Amino acid sequence: MSGATRLRIITFIGLSSLSIALWALSKPSGSELELFDAANRERYRYGLRTLKWDESLAAAARKHAAEMLRHNSVSHQFPGEPSLPTRAHQAGVRFTWISENVDQGRRAEIIHDRLMKSPLHRSNILDTDMDTVGMGVAQGNGQLFAVEDFSKAK
Repeated sequence: MSGATRLRIITFIGLSSLSIALWALSKPSGSELELFDAANRERYRYGLRTLKWDESLAAAARKHAAEMLRHNSVSHQFPGEPSLPTRAHQAGVRFTWISENVDQGRRAEIIHDRLMKSPLHRSNILDTDMDTVGMGVAQGNGQLFAVEDFSKAK
């Protein structure tokens, strides 16, 4: 086998591995899907249109969830971190309206139940203007740090 052929094979394997890794990063985690399904079950229960998954919103939510894990704290914004609208724009989200729920807990079910008991968070989940959502979950310290980013897409 020539050096050029060997280089092509190594390059192909490397690019294939990178593609698989990037796909895995963008695929919703089990906890993200649980929160997505739970939000849409609530909306369906109240006769509302279900939300569409938006991968750009999910990327912004995942990034913020990782920040919450890093700080071991729940917050909509940490010092030096961009605001929600800026984070969404940086992720490529096009929206006319945006809102966010953040929480932490041991399981997605616990987080969803707590969000539904909070009037402000519940109103975000059931907001009739919203049509897309991205969920981000970071896991660490025995906790899930969850971010739900809702938008009305442009």
